[in-house]
Amino acid sequence: MQDNNIRNYIKHVLTQMPADWLNLTTHRLDIYNEKLAKTEFLDQFETLYKKQNADISTLTALPTAYDYIRLGHPLSSILEWGIAHLNGLNSENVISFSSQTVPILSILRHNLLHQKRTQIIYKDELPDTFDAELIKRVYGYDFKLTKTDDVSAILKFEGSTVFISQQDYISNIEQNINIDFQINLYQDLGSVLVVKTKDNEHYVSDIQHVRRRETVAMTPSNSLIALNALVSQTSIEATSGSTDANKLSVLNSLKTITGTTAKPLVASSGLSMQYAIMMGLIDDAQENHSGKAIKFIVPPNCYGGTNDQARRVAACLDHVEVVDLPVDGDNDMVQSIHSVLTQVALEDAVPYIIAEIPTNPRVEVPDLGALKAALSEERKTADGNIAIDPVFILDQTFCPNVHFLGEGEILSTVRTISYASGSKFPSGGKCTAGYCVANNKAEALIENIERHLALCDNEATDHQYEILATQLPSMNQRIADAYKNTRDFVNFIHETLPEAKINFVSEALAEQGFTPSVFSLDLPTKGNTTEEKETYKRALNHKLIQMMITEIPDESKYCVSYGQLKGCYWTIPATSTQGTTKEGDKDYIARVSLSPDMDLEMHKKVFLKFVASI
Repeated sequence: MQDNNIRNYIKHVLTQMPADWLNLTTHRLDIYNEKLAKTEFLDQFETLYKKQNADISTLTALPTAYDYIRLGHPLSSILEWGIAHLNGLNSENVISFSSQTVPILSILRHNLLHQKRTQIIYKDELPDTFDAELIKRVYGYDFKLTKTDDVSAILKFEGSTVFISQQDYISNIEQNINIDFQINLYQDLGSVLVVKTKDNEHYVSDIQHVRRRETVAMTPSNSLIALNALVSQTSIEATSGSTDANKLSVLNSLKTITGTTAKPLVASSGLSMQYAIMMGLIDDAQENHSGKAIKFIVPPNCYGGTNDQARRVAACLDHVEVVDLPVDGDNDMVQSIHSVLTQVALEDAVPYIIAEIPTNPRVEVPDLGALKAALSEERKTADGNIAIDPVFILDQTFCPNVHFLGEGEILSTVRTISYASGSKFPSGGKCTAGYCVANNKAEALIENIERHLALCDNEATDHQYEILATQLPSMNQRIADAYKNTRDFVNFIHETLPEAKINFVSEALAEQGFTPSVFSLDLPTKGNTTEEKETYKRALNHKLIQMMITEIPDESKYCVSYGQLKGCYWTIPATSTQGTTKEGDKDYIARVSLSPDMDLEMHKKVFLKFVASI
């Protein structure tokens, strides 16, 4: 009876759910508490379930499940809740993935760091891309692999037992108490990991963090398919579409947009793409520079996901280390690259540099000629030998329209890989899929990166390809239109509040093609001490954002979006995109991103009101 109630309620919810649950990549952060991600949403969802209330108004009022659908979202959370309730489990113990491989890697990572043995037992077949030798050699994970036809025969193991099975029906969970973790694979939808025993609930936060940094949750569209199968108790309906045509369209668009000729790669998110780049380069270094240390050189205040992921990779591998690259404010990216590469050369290590241009959140562009020279300089090891040349990994999310890599362009002669988050301008906020391209000098690296993208089952989904095929052709025009709004707003703020420090590209840089639609705002402050001034400024940030999202609720939102089709988005990097960054490197400033379609005059009007109030 209860099972029917759960299924019927979910079915009713699916007919009433807000459109944003399916169609947005980010949600409002003013109704989101990161410390209570998923749980706060599900606590209130549970209350609605008990009242059998599925009215769209009450569903819309639910707090945001996660700040970004890469991490999870209402539909993935409800799927997990439904599977958990139908099996007498805590909803936290059920975790959905778009990938079929990464849930396995999440357990292996935890056990590596805690020196615990793992046996993987599977029925039918493992994921097509699961490569045990590659995982052991490059990721450093160790495990025993066994196939079985009799799940009941699985015996107790001194360590973790992971059971994997291909499933056509959602919610099937084995009862053998010797299984610690079950991973159900669902055709093209992804997978669901179940932490079966109370003794292993301490794994949940680590598994969630892997999903947060190295892959994505089961996507909204796929979660909806899974939920419909769950409530109808039918097998999963295979999706059909013009996937090959969409993929070809996307790859051709990316070559045109970036001015490159090498094969582009498309991943389920920007961080999924970055993870494949990192692991592919580690694989390449182990093959071509065996025994040498690998240094990932990363700005300490860059996007928190980049920073955190790099350090997470280094934590698993003794021969990999993260080196800080100061790039913002009083630090010059080119000088920092010079000094860091000279030191890495002396150590005869393999240098991989990850950097954003323009930088985030200060929106700074280095002297590109000097950057090219710094990256191209031949350096010597302590023994006087020629050092390994660097690979420059360029996060181009803020300005994906700039041609860095094509033949004759500024970075065409330096081994360079460029990547971008697809939830920004590439999709206009409609999906998370990210991509990477390489110049001719780095083209040989693409094969290894593609191998690890496939291993992690992190290629973009069919629906993501469909969205990108629709959105990419208009991307450059949207960038140009959004930049016009941003330049107009920046000039207005400069005139009405000249004491504020605005970080934005110069007119000269814009002429070179750097036309971002994001700027950061360092508001004027008051106080007798540094602490008082900082406290006042932080409060002023919140006052400004609160005014904007309250008085223009249909357009101004408090979230980390950028490159969206409509509206204006406000955030404070220190408490959002820099969440895992060291405190001393955080930026307590307002970051603003504008779209090509918004009521700019209304935003000016509210900003004038804010200025009058301070």
